[in-house]
Amino acid sequence: MNFLLHTLNPQYYIAMKLLSENNKITKGEKFGFYTLGVHLSPANKSGFNVCPWASKGCALACLDTAGMGAFSNVQDSRIKKTQFFFENKQGFLCQLVKEIGLAVKRADKKGLTPCFRLNLTSDLPWESIRNGDRKTIFDLFPTVQFYDYTKGFSRMKSYLQGEMPKNYHLTFSRSESNDAQCEIILALGGNVACVFSDELPKTWQGKRVVNGDKSDLRFNDPQGCVVGLSTKGKAKKDESGFVLPS
Repeated sequence: MNFLLHTLNPQYYIAMKLLSENNKITKGEKFGFYTLGVHLSPANKSGFNVCPWASKGCALACLDTAGMGAFSNVQDSRIKKTQFFFENKQGFLCQLVKEIGLAVKRADKKGLTPCFRLNLTSDLPWESIRNGDRKTIFDLFPTVQFYDYTKGFSRMKSYLQGEMPKNYHLTFSRSESNDAQCEIILALGGNVACVFSDELPKTWQGKRVVNGDKSDLRFNDPQGCVVGLSTKGKAKKDESGFVLPS
């Protein structure tokens, strides 16, 4: 299957955009970045599990229903996109490549640097997802910055060992069940994102805490830091330990 030829074939598309914005990622514009991402339906809400490492607390606190996600048509759209990914992966990739290419051109016209977060509400191993020519999204856009959060411990270690694409940045996400893994990631020089209940502390586990709510541009964070995030939505009622006390 010729991947790029199929970007011209309408049978490979669904009647909705795969890339979208949210209030968090648009904050990057004031720093010179044009950010778009992929909102899939989290966990197994679509019938397909896109969050293989999610904890109970993570699933309960998920921001899938925040903002525009509160509307049923948005939820339906995310479910359809997720089903499209699993039922026609090559078609999904073809459409995604076309949309990224158009977004790169839009960013250039705006005088902004494009960047993309492929897992806005999922945790898929995009480094292993390949088209018919055995190329990843990162291979097809080698000069474009991509980034994600992940709870995949092995994924994060592979990233820190230099085994990931050079244009793909990962931040490890803490949950109520992976504190020991967080300590290892921090010791290896990786970054860990934590949700705090109130005002962000200055340090956590002896590492500097940076304010992750100022923007979503995680690839600009200093190495070996903790990314502090404030509680939002359903996380404000967390009792699992997913949210840390400040």
